[in-house]
Amino acid sequence: MRAFKLMHRWFALCSVLLLLSACAAVEQRDGSAPSQEADSTVPFYLAANLEDPFDAVDRATRRISRAPQLVDPARPLAEAEPDLLGRIVEGLEFSQCPDGSAALRWAEWFGDRPEYMQRVLDRAHPWLYDIANELDERGLPGELALLPIVESAYDPFAYSHGRASGTWQFLSSTARDRGVEINDWYDGRRDVYVATRAALDYLAYLNGLFDGDWNLALAAYNGGQGRVQRAIRFNGARNRSTRYEDLPLPRETQAYVPKLHGLGCLFREPERFGWELPTWTNEPLIARIELPGPTDVVALSAVADVDIVELVSLNPGLNRYLTPPGGPHHLFVPIEQAERVIDSLPQLNGADHLVWENIRVRRGDTLSGLAQRHDTSVAALREANDLNGDHLAIGQRLRLPRANGASPADSPWADRYQEMARLQQRLLPTRRFQHQVRPGESLWVIARRYSVSVADLQRWNNLGQSNMIRPGQRLVILMDGPAGRAAPSAEPSRYTVRSGDSLWLIARRLNVRLADLMRWNGLTEQSVLRPGQVLRIQRG
Repeated sequence: MRAFKLMHRWFALCSVLLLLSACAAVEQRDGSAPSQEADSTVPFYLAANLEDPFDAVDRATRRISRAPQLVDPARPLAEAEPDLLGRIVEGLEFSQCPDGSAALRWAEWFGDRPEYMQRVLDRAHPWLYDIANELDERGLPGELALLPIVESAYDPFAYSHGRASGTWQFLSSTARDRGVEINDWYDGRRDVYVATRAALDYLAYLNGLFDGDWNLALAAYNGGQGRVQRAIRFNGARNRSTRYEDLPLPRETQAYVPKLHGLGCLFREPERFGWELPTWTNEPLIARIELPGPTDVVALSAVADVDIVELVSLNPGLNRYLTPPGGPHHLFVPIEQAERVIDSLPQLNGADHLVWENIRVRRGDTLSGLAQRHDTSVAALREANDLNGDHLAIGQRLRLPRANGASPADSPWADRYQEMARLQQRLLPTRRFQHQVRPGESLWVIARRYSVSVADLQRWNNLGQSNMIRPGQRLVILMDGPAGRAAPSAEPSRYTVRSGDSLWLIARRLNVRLADLMRWNGLTEQSVLRPGQVLRIQRG
């Protein structure tokens, strides 16, 4: 029977992989539904548009493909409930949908869209076993397993206009506060396994902060704990109710909590809303494999015969083809392929593809400061230099692991490296990258090329007025955001192509997806750009 199930899954997976396509936009936290069309060159990561049921505009149905179903197995099979979604329903605690409430209208809205719910749950399926285990161990309500539906429609590559990222939609500052690594190699906000633990820790903290009131905790998760606390003080000072429903909160936050209540009611009483709750076996579908150190994911896919698209989909936190030198050292793979992957690990050594740079410690330097300046992690610095503590000496030399931007030369798996690079270019937020200095280039030339200031380049790369740059040197370019220059207040709707521009470079410069840029202008990757050509840029 087990063999039959695995054969059935494999047949279904093969069928899906033949139909891989996806949309270029992701659900926004404010509930808006950006326009999108299918892009047949992008794999199955979907943009799930969460339309507001109170919006009178009847939006067209989007064409979105289904994802293969793969799940995680961090711990032994839980035997309390034979059905995975049944475990979550058993844990529902606080969701309510009174007559005439916004929560009831959301339950009806979700129930009226079974295809949308099927797409979202297909994406959630790989991670729900682990999430259900975490909720059970922590004694947290089952509604929290449904929260990523509200946040991102369970899309680990979701990136909001507010710079929140991943399935649980963490801001970088909040994620780092919860111990999540974000660096040049890896963004833990997109690592569903890591982000789940950080999100549940944070939600439990917020629940305690607001005396066990989940409505206030959820409002704080969405709008910020300070904002909710100020709203409570504001109402309290005027002898007004301090219940969530009565607080002066932004419209987005006011709509946020009823969505989760509506989902809880839908899962608890699916027949009431004309929806059928899927029945899934309560068992893992993916395996978390501990790695000995940095690992070449492309080489692993070739040696272990694992589809590179599956590895990218199950390990969305990776920014490159190597896993981060400073960890976390793990990969997720389909559970039926786990043994083969483990057997293949001794044949690999990702450290062979690292590029090492020597840096000298200066007065005032700290490990955290050096990690931030050089876009790596404290863990990677410690591991590369055998450091046990945080003490640094002026003049001390440190080895700095760098990601080799190019694929390994003469690789027999060049097509796999190219495929992974294409996937990551389309799926990952394009806000930070490196420019390799060419002969004859100056800071002024480079700043002009990327439409940034020389002062920004100097600040991002810790260069003084007298510092010279040399050919081959790599400079960090930050296109916008809090770590770089402020985003322009009025963003261009058109872009004039300059000499040396490519579609990829323009997409990074304007912080849009490459697939979107091509779609807006009817272009392909093979299209030739001409200086002076005007491209359309659509903003959400």
